[in-house]
Amino acid sequence: MRKKLDKNIYRVIDANFNRAKEGLRVCEDVCRFVWDSRSLTKQFKDLRHALTEAVSVAWRREGVATREVRHDEGRFSVPAELTRSDVTDIFYANSQRVKESIRVLEEFAKLFDPRQAEALKRLRYRVYILEQKGLLPSRGRP
Repeated sequence: MRKKLDKNIYRVIDANFNRAKEGLRVCEDVCRFVWDSRSLTKQFKDLRHALTEAVSVAWRREGVATREVRHDEGRFSVPAELTRSDVTDIFYANSQRVKESIRVLEEFAKLFDPRQAEALKRLRYRVYILEQKGLLPSRGRP
């Protein structure tokens, strides 16, 4: 099912796609450079690529075309975003960001493609598993 969406919906998709990809990259780099976990690094990288496949090229192009960075009230950080106690805190904050963003993408996908919404839901559950592996060294992190 193909529907033309309101430009503001594409802005939501663009912001959440970018937020999820950025969060995945931070988690991937923590696993790669700090924890030296080849397995978790690969799983986060694979998930980042799977997210790119799950969000259609048309969505991404429309999102970029409708982006309004200068007028985005959410572009400023809140104090909590400027404080991290350690690398695990960085990993956790970014895994939360990823889950929340994928959930938003999943909900908006329901407007026009339930199969895409299901694919995003599966990705979100993969994040839950990877988050647990990263936060609990006995589950996967060295």
